[in-house]
Amino acid sequence: MKLLIINGPNLNMLGKREPGIYGNQTFEEFFTELQSKFATTDLSYFQSNIEGELITKIQDADDRFDGVILNAGAYTHTSIGIGDAIKAISKPVIEVHISNTFGREEFRHQSYISPNAQGVILGFGLQSYELAIQSFLTS
Repeated sequence: MKLLIINGPNLNMLGKREPGIYGNQTFEEFFTELQSKFATTDLSYFQSNIEGELITKIQDADDRFDGVILNAGAYTHTSIGIGDAIKAISKPVIEVHISNTFGREEFRHQSYISPNAQGVILGFGLQSYELAIQSFLTS
């Protein structure tokens, strides 16, 4: 199985950004652990702070991957375009968040991703990504 993990804005700052919420580990370090843990799964990773690049990557994933794990970061709450990109592809998308967005500021309670995603996993720290991978492998 080929899965693509896409991270949106500021997730390149994991390990530095608000460690009380997001932890001390970089995503690159965590991704290496994921690749080891799920050695029989072909995992790829992409991060961008630019909305259009995320949309293009989602569109391109339709022909190249079996599924997408998406943490759109703050674009979750603002990007109709990312939501539309998910609707436009045939491959399933799992929305993930490191923190419990419903336990944070009210603007984080709105998602333009969720209505178009196969499922949503949030609030389990970086383990949210592992749970998303497991959901693809057991479905």
